[in-house]
Formats: sequence, C-alpha cells, structure tokens
Amino acid sequence: MARPKAVLIGIAGGTGSGKTTVATIVRSRFKEGNVTIIHHDSYYCDRSDLSLKERENLNYDHPSAFENDLLAAHLRDLIEWKSVEMPVYDFSTHTRLAERKLVLPSQIILLEGILVLFDGILRSLMDIKLYIEADSDERFIRRLLRDIKERGRDVDSVIEQYATTVRPMHLQFVEPTKRYADIIIPGGGHNAVAIDLLVAKIRDVLRNSGDE
Repeated sequence: MARPKAVLIGIAGGTGSGKTTVATIVRSRFKEGNVTIIHHDSYYCDRSDLSLKERENLNYDHPSAFENDLLAAHLRDLIEWKSVEMPVYDFSTHTRLAERKLVLPSQIILLEGILVLFDGILRSLMDIKLYIEADSDERFIRRLLRDIKERGRDVDSVIEQYATTVRPMHLQFVEPTKRYADIIIPGGGHNAVAIDLLVAKIRDVLRNSGDE
C-alpha cells in the first residue's frame, strides 16, 4: 500500500522569534527520524558571481533573496517520500557551497524561515501554517548573539544590517504574513501550552492521513 503524503508545517516569524526552537521542541515530541526540519536560509540564491563586498551589501531579508522554486520542488519530493539533495549555504562568505546535504523523507516536515508564508506556492503545499511572535527587542538581541557566535559577524555590522534592512523588511514583508497563519504562537519556544496544542493538532492530521 502506498504511503500517505507527509505532513508539511510552515513556521514563520521575525528574526530571532524562536522558530528553530519551536521546530526543535516539536521534533522531540515524535519518534526519532519521523520529523525533518528544513531551514529556508539553506535556499538563499547562489550569488557567487558577485564579489564578497557586493554579496555583503545584498538584502537577505527580501523575498527575492530565496530560490523558492528549488525549495518548492524539493518539498514536493519530500511530501511524496523522495529524498532530496539540499543546498548548503555558507553565511560567512554569503555563498552556496558545492556540497549538498542528503535529506531523507519523513512523516513530518517542518519548514522554518522568516518568509516561508510569503510565497503562495509554498503556502499551498503546507498542511499547517504557524507564525511565531516575539518582542522586537528580544528578537534583536537573539539575532545579535547568533550572528556573532555562529556567523562570524561583528556587532557594528549586525546593528547596521538590522537597522537598514532587517527591521524594514520585517515590517514590509514578514509581519503581514501573520494573516496566512492557522496558529499564532506568542512567546515562541517558551509557550508550552501553544506547543502542546500544536503537537496535538499534528497528531490529529496524522491520524486523518492514516500515518500515525
């Protein structure tokens, strides 16, 4: 008997809102290997044709920064239980590496990223759409610490990028996508009640698909 389609859940929200934390907690509530997390950041467009200085000046918070056609194709394959080779992005050089990461299909696919609810094609593939909400000051602090520790950035560059592109793009493109969400989770990973309700909803979807 053919497998039912996998369940795709989109997790959007501003930078530093707790999207990855929510995805990680949800993954921990299901059997190992049953949940795959896909990061929208992995699908930044390959701009290795530009110089490092030019790449540093690109707006990475604009919808055009992502190769959504490739992402949609990969999601369709994963939903149909086919493996994909996901791009690997190097944030220190702002380039896509030659290597690829093999992603195996699973029962539940969590797609997280600031703009995953912006693209209509991506939304059409989702069974559940989430928006994670958090205080803007808290989000900025989380981004600052992450970019310094994990992406080799300095304080001044993070602040400048936040002021010139991250915050304006959040207000223009990210926050308005709340209207597409089935569930809005204030407080991100700290909202245990909302996460419990989300897990219950996922289990319900799996039961209806006959794949729990």
